Amino acid sequence: MHPPSRRSVLKSGAALAAIIAAPARLRAAPKEIVIGGPAGAAKYFNADLFPVLEKKLDCKVLYEGTNSLTNLQKMQADKAAPKISVVIMDDPVMLPAASDGLITKMSASSIANLGKLVDGSVHQDGMWANYQRPWAGIAYSTKRMKTAPAKWSDLWDAKYASRVIVPSLSNTEGFWTLLAAARLETGKPYKDAQYEIDAAFKKVKELKANLLNVYTNAPQAINLMEQGEAWMIGGQFSAYTLIRKAEGSPVDLAVPQDGGFAMPSGIAKVAGAPAGDLADAVIDFFLSPEAQTILADKAFVAPTNKGTPTPAGFPDPASLFAPDWAFVAKNRAAWVDRWSKEMT
Repeated sequence: MHPPSRRSVLKSGAALAAIIAAPARLRAAPKEIVIGGPAGAAKYFNADLFPVLEKKLDCKVLYEGTNSLTNLQKMQADKAAPKISVVIMDDPVMLPAASDGLITKMSASSIANLGKLVDGSVHQDGMWANYQRPWAGIAYSTKRMKTAPAKWSDLWDAKYASRVIVPSLSNTEGFWTLLAAARLETGKPYKDAQYEIDAAFKKVKELKANLLNVYTNAPQAINLMEQGEAWMIGGQFSAYTLIRKAEGSPVDLAVPQDGGFAMPSGIAKVAGAPAGDLADAVIDFFLSPEAQTILADKAFVAPTNKGTPTPAGFPDPASLFAPDWAFVAKNRAAWVDRWSKEMT
């Protein structure tokens, strides 16, 4: 038997080193997690929040940005083998997600910041939590309008024919214009008018002459307002509008004299989340003062962690109306269908 040659020894040694090194390389590769959330948040999530999250947790975020109903439909389709590990949706869409078993209860033992939130931020014993609270009013073009819209009825003013955009009811913020319409038609306060849906549809149909567009994609709608084609967007969020204003765009957000609205944003762990413990760590980060300080500064949303200071100039949460989300969730599918028939 011939002794091994120097070349074969080197070759075998290199192969062995590669085998030994492989687990180390695998351990060094960043973990990946898929987060589903709103399309309108993609810009500041990707630019300001995710780099901090990825460095802190040594992971790579794959973000799927769309509206809440689309995320819900994705989760329903993938229930047997989820792709999304963490989902960010508005509260009324979290309700059916919880009912369908698409999200799972979270615990302060694995998500420490869950126990550090202001009252009313944790829902259904931990099924989801609010990581931020944007507010809604009327977005407007400062290029086209010398003064801010004062009342919701301004959307219906004939001088704004073909100058107004509203969200579709497929988007959660679409409910704000419908709610304003209910109050205008009935004269009742929001707490009572929110249940007068027939009156709401009657009034909102009168808005058709003023509509330039009905959107499902918030960034595209904001672009039309920045360009001066749209003068107002009814029922728009602080996080969509004020971030553009801060970047120098000729837009602003008015909270009308007859009231603005509160829109808590929820975060939850998907049932059977493929990322496992990493999902808990990501949620804990979103609920932390570190993340919420970034969001308050960059996205103009009120924080929910008690340890996060609220910036000056934010509206008093007590002045904003929060609707009966259980009522909205129960009836929304029928309203969306009615909207598509009556508003097209």
